[in-house]
Amino acid sequence: MPSNFFSKRIISGLIAGLFGLLIVGVGGLLFTFAIGLIVHMALLEYFRMTEFAGIRPATKTTLLACQILLIATYFDTQGIFSVDLSSAVLPLAGVAICGWLLLQPITGSISDISASILGLFYLGYLPSYWIRLRNLVDIESLGLVKLPVLNSQGGFTFGMLITLIICLMIVASDIGSFYFGKLYGKHYLSPISPAKTIEGALSGIICSTLVGIISSLFLNLNYLTLICLAFVGFLVGFFSIVGDLIESMMKRDAGLKDSGNALPGHGGILDRIDSYLFTPSIVYYLIIVLLPVIRN
Repeated sequence: MPSNFFSKRIISGLIAGLFGLLIVGVGGLLFTFAIGLIVHMALLEYFRMTEFAGIRPATKTTLLACQILLIATYFDTQGIFSVDLSSAVLPLAGVAICGWLLLQPITGSISDISASILGLFYLGYLPSYWIRLRNLVDIESLGLVKLPVLNSQGGFTFGMLITLIICLMIVASDIGSFYFGKLYGKHYLSPISPAKTIEGALSGIICSTLVGIISSLFLNLNYLTLICLAFVGFLVGFFSIVGDLIESMMKRDAGLKDSGNALPGHGGILDRIDSYLFTPSIVYYLIIVLLPVIRN
């Protein structure tokens, strides 16, 4: 590939990384609004792909529903909304989308409904778990593990730390799979994306796992927590690749190379965040469900 492609990719990647670091660090409503902006732009690209595939989704209704879902999730994490009220947004939004398509002059098809509901789930519900992760209470109050850095640095919370670590894992997976795949890749991973190789995928998973180990050592965590974070790194690396392949499958079906051109060297917003969509829900439930079980 030409060198200017790599330079554009590096520069736009650094800008996106600094933006991510800023919003994760600040948290709160700014983080929620930033997620909402990213989701909105990614949804526009997603619906553009569906239209290329001959589908007529409920674009405006789904865009609005996703924003309501993200805001409701934030209020839920702050204790302003009840869990039941927050959980009601997803099914009610699905009903609204179906109703909207039903009332159109040309009644919606199964494909129209499916694409709209997928957009709600894929780019609304799944990203909402980043908000849940960022607003997790300090893990010590859950009685699960000790994080010395939370005692010595009052500005840090567990939600901030775990969100930063997961983002670093995804970045490491993306960089590892891309560059090691270019250097050593010989065996194609999937016909869905011919540019991706088994060697690149394994390198990405290894890099993500190493971030978990290094983070544990940096935070001076115990041996059991180190193993847990290494396992999380493995899962994050794996599902980052899954997310990438899912988006590649959709682009292939729509006959597009990139979802857009918003980020030079990366393509569209959806091309950049595809690795970030499946991971937060998995990590969130590992923390909420599995860690208490391990502790008991």
